[in-house]
Amino acid sequence: MIERVYLAKPRGFCAGVVMAINAVERAAEELKDQGDLVVYHSIVHNDVVVARLRERYGVHIVEDLSEIAELEKKYKLARTIVFSAHGIPPSVREEVRRMGWGYIDATCPLVTKVHSEARYYAARGYTVLLIGDSADHQEVRGTLGEAPESTILVAVHTHVGSDPRLADPRTVEVPDPERVAVFTQTTLSVDDTDRTIEILKKRFPKLVQPSRSDLCYATKNRQDQVKLIAPHVDLFLVLTSSYSSNGMRLFEIASGLTRARRIDTAADLRREWFDGVRNVGITSAASTPEDLVQQVLVYLREINPRLEVIEEGEWEKIRFREPRRVPPLNDGDE
Repeated sequence: MIERVYLAKPRGFCAGVVMAINAVERAAEELKDQGDLVVYHSIVHNDVVVARLRERYGVHIVEDLSEIAELEKKYKLARTIVFSAHGIPPSVREEVRRMGWGYIDATCPLVTKVHSEARYYAARGYTVLLIGDSADHQEVRGTLGEAPESTILVAVHTHVGSDPRLADPRTVEVPDPERVAVFTQTTLSVDDTDRTIEILKKRFPKLVQPSRSDLCYATKNRQDQVKLIAPHVDLFLVLTSSYSSNGMRLFEIASGLTRARRIDTAADLRREWFDGVRNVGITSAASTPEDLVQQVLVYLREINPRLEVIEEGEWEKIRFREPRRVPPLNDGDE
């Protein structure tokens, strides 16, 4: 029978996710008389969060700006679009302004930092190596869009071949090996990313790295907690949607250290998973709501009402300022 649960702390929402969700909720309320709010790409990578925003505020999610024309045939829209926390290519913002729409840029400031770095070095003639987990990830698309002619996408060394559009760090070729800079998606495995950069540094001794790691503080903190807890548990539950990069990295790390299961909500749990299990670890991705974690605890307490819950560590105190709204062109200055 389950005797104790080790709750990772920190877990769940990071500052960037809180900022982005708050931006959508506030804008939807403020603009409701003008029409429905549109969000470019899922505001964060969690199905429950997106479903709740749709249900509570009537927001519309689009993956391409061309989808807006069809929406306008069916709904009254507020002519304002929110860019997701993962960032966008500059071309998207430019197209939104050509449409005459306003926007709210809810890009995480830590992603914006990577965008700025990529622009800076590309403008100075460097080849930018961008380490990511998929060419389809919105964050990778956004950073690539800052300097597409100067950027080469590179796979994490443990995932070479999973996306053929990402180069192998061991064989990637650049025009000038003397002028190469490397940046990363913010949600990768810390250990795997460090090793990938080591490989690149051996090949390009003058490789330029950012003064501070591009990996998000929340990514590192959550991974550190999984590593601390895993040796003490027989089963690790990771609450994350399958397309959350930071969440799937937590699941990979947990799976490498103990038996692990990925779940979206408590509804995914199966009683047979807990046969012979005494200690359970729980963590959640940076875009997973805390109430989903608490529902898992309710489920486990039904198995053992005397369940011991161990929660050590500290919550993060970082907060990001909410982004301002840039009004539609006929509603104010550009």
